Amino acid sequence: MDTGKRIVPPRLGVPDEALALYVHIPFCETKCPYCDFNTYAQIEGLIPDYVAALQHEIERWGALLSKPQTNTIFFGGGTPSYLPVHDLGHVMSTIREAFAVDSAAEISLEANPGDVDPERAALLRAVGFNRVSVGVQSFDDGLLKMLGRRHDAKTAMGAIRNFRDGGFDSINLDLMFGLPDQSLEQWANSLNMALELDTEHISLYGLTIEPNTPLEVIVEKGDLPEPDADLAADMYLLACEQLEAVGYLHYEISNWCKPDKFARHNLVYWRSGEYLGVGPGAHSYVGGRRFETIRSPRQYVEALRSASDLPTESDALAAMKQIGIIASGGPDSDRQQAADFLMMGLRLSEGISSAEIETKFGVDFPTQYQDEIKRLHASGLLDFAEDRYWIPHDQWLVGNEVFSQFVELDTTSGG
Repeated sequence: MDTGKRIVPPRLGVPDEALALYVHIPFCETKCPYCDFNTYAQIEGLIPDYVAALQHEIERWGALLSKPQTNTIFFGGGTPSYLPVHDLGHVMSTIREAFAVDSAAEISLEANPGDVDPERAALLRAVGFNRVSVGVQSFDDGLLKMLGRRHDAKTAMGAIRNFRDGGFDSINLDLMFGLPDQSLEQWANSLNMALELDTEHISLYGLTIEPNTPLEVIVEKGDLPEPDADLAADMYLLACEQLEAVGYLHYEISNWCKPDKFARHNLVYWRSGEYLGVGPGAHSYVGGRRFETIRSPRQYVEALRSASDLPTESDALAAMKQIGIIASGGPDSDRQQAADFLMMGLRLSEGISSAEIETKFGVDFPTQYQDEIKRLHASGLLDFAEDRYWIPHDQWLVGNEVFSQFVELDTTSGG
């Protein structure tokens, strides 16, 4: 293929080969009407037993995997910042005992703006967190109320400053666009306020109305309008323009950062690296096998409370299944692994390497998919040079059209 003089996008650092660790905290003070994550409100009485069970699971994985190396740890939820700091500190101590935590590890915490004052921020920094992701979602008080958020714009701005004062020099700010009744002017105002806060990382997500959520019911009843897809596209393009103008790198479809401030933990996901999730409903990808923990926090606590100390299985996943906390999982086919590698990698500005696909999965990508590549390239949806393939930035809005061409990667011989 003729690659012309196209410039290969730079790599976003060296891929991390260590096991990324995700810690799920399922507690929320209130649950937002758009949320379909495995989270629960009004079960605070379970927190002490939950923390003990979580520590137990972490200890078992550490032993079964022979104290694996980890360079990134992410506490998500739910609302991890809702937990008492001493409980978060106990979990962190257990992780450091059970895993080989790199001295320069990225250790992130998702936080609600209303959960932090300067003292609490400093305590979170002291127990080991060095990066925080703040769920602002909007700087418009009316939209925040519609979303069921328990903070206002003033509180959100104060939270960012509190984390700064508490010693955090790596802060992500989440915003949502494409909301019911959200105007382009409201979106522009939220963007401007976010830029004033000058965080190292910004994540922007278009609202998806998930099935079986309260928001779906509200929209179906006609109490709120369906999000306007065309307006949401305009919001995304405005964000691309404004963030690029002030020096943020658009390195993933929904994520921007200052130089070298990538979300290292998420890069492991996007590059199809291995990760272990602990806690109810957490997903894992270890040793070519995907699996999910049971979703019920109470069942999770009870299973770990009644587990014997010594599993009878030598295989780590089989041992954890024996305890009763693994809901599902098994080995992925080469085809599925290859398809996931390609679709996740094409979300990144660096794209994917055909040499890497061939090495990992035995797929001669440019030959086997030459028709699809030519068609996508002619449409301006895919570019390539040397052994790299990527979606041009101005086509990221329609990335799904590219992904759909490679869902069924054929890893059998002979193409």
